[in-house]
Amino acid sequence: MSKATTVTEAVTSRRSIRAFLDKPVDLETLTRVMDTARWAASGCNYQPWEASIVTGQPLKDLQAKITTSAPQQAEYDWAAPGQEDAYKERLNAVSAGMFGAMGIARDDGAGRMAAMMKNAVSFDAPAVLFVYFPRLMKEAQWSDTGMWLQTVALLLREEGLDSCFQEYMALYANVIRDFLGLDHERYMFFCGMAIGYRDPDAPVNNFERQRVPLDEQVKFIGFE
Repeated sequence: MSKATTVTEAVTSRRSIRAFLDKPVDLETLTRVMDTARWAASGCNYQPWEASIVTGQPLKDLQAKITTSAPQQAEYDWAAPGQEDAYKERLNAVSAGMFGAMGIARDDGAGRMAAMMKNAVSFDAPAVLFVYFPRLMKEAQWSDTGMWLQTVALLLREEGLDSCFQEYMALYANVIRDFLGLDHERYMFFCGMAIGYRDPDAPVNNFERQRVPLDEQVKFIGFE
């Protein structure tokens, strides 16, 4: 996909890509993105995020360990909002769009599981960003890390690249920490981010996305 030339275009063209082209991402481009992303906002200027970007044979080696290891209990809960119907409906909507685009029926449990397991190899993206931070960081710093990750995603669009946030990787936090040489007691593993060039012809990259209407999320008070 072409490069985003405005912030608005970067925001609206960014989507979770689940099919990548077999095309490497060069170090110079990634270095430029990550160097610029350092300017993302963070409360008290803590800049809590840390990360490793892995590609090539090291990435294949890590993915081999992930695909042959049993998943662990994630150290945080990303599914809790599904307890309320409004949020569950949003999840169901994106799931229906994604699986529908891949031609996988709702009752095809095996097909859905096979599609989800592609997370383990980050949808064949040529590079993966693994994100972690010291455990002393609390909710506010988790939020800061999210702002940094969004900044990275938008800068990738400016370079003509795409991404997919992967909380799924938290199921293999111990495997990843071991591979990266991280102290389990000091570091919380947060997520992965698949990085590469989207396959523009893959149906899973083209289904219609839904967003909540603005008036359901934002109130404007005191304006004439």
